[in-house]
Amino acid sequence: MSPSAQTPRPPRGNRTVYGRLLPTAGTVLVLDQITKQIALERLGRGPVDVIPGALTLRLTFNSGGAFGLLQGLPGLFLIFTVVVTAAILLWARTITDPRWSIPLGMILGGGVGNAWDRLFRGFDGRVVDFVDLHVWPVFNLADSSITLGVVLVLWLGARAEEPGHGDDAQAAPSRPVA
Repeated sequence: MSPSAQTPRPPRGNRTVYGRLLPTAGTVLVLDQITKQIALERLGRGPVDVIPGALTLRLTFNSGGAFGLLQGLPGLFLIFTVVVTAAILLWARTITDPRWSIPLGMILGGGVGNAWDRLFRGFDGRVVDFVDLHVWPVFNLADSSITLGVVLVLWLGARAEEPGHGDDAQAAPSRPVA
């Protein structure tokens, strides 16, 4: 038997997962950074009402996490992002169903987009936010991507455990064993 025949190969679906996860994350990252740069260039003179009373583009800076939680702890969120990024990249190795790749890529791209702000934008670890719905904390494209990605992961996970979705259950990512 040749050495290559003895070497275990990752499941075929695994390549598909990375083949979708990484481009999705990259697209989210690029679009997030472009929209933040436009916000910095155009909203410095003041907010713009797109739909008066419902949608305003308003430049703000967030040193906390989602929904403005834990303000003043940007280092904590940077560490959290590194841990989640590593977890997603390792978890993706176990996934055979490519449907998981898009939501995981959305979470990864959004997290890296916000981490990029904390590391390289020079706003003392703060993230650029600019979408104000007036009933929700101001957010950005990365935040939206993370939120939608998490919702989709939860939905896929719930479907995988429903009776009658045997194919989904087989394709669900493996969970750590206690």
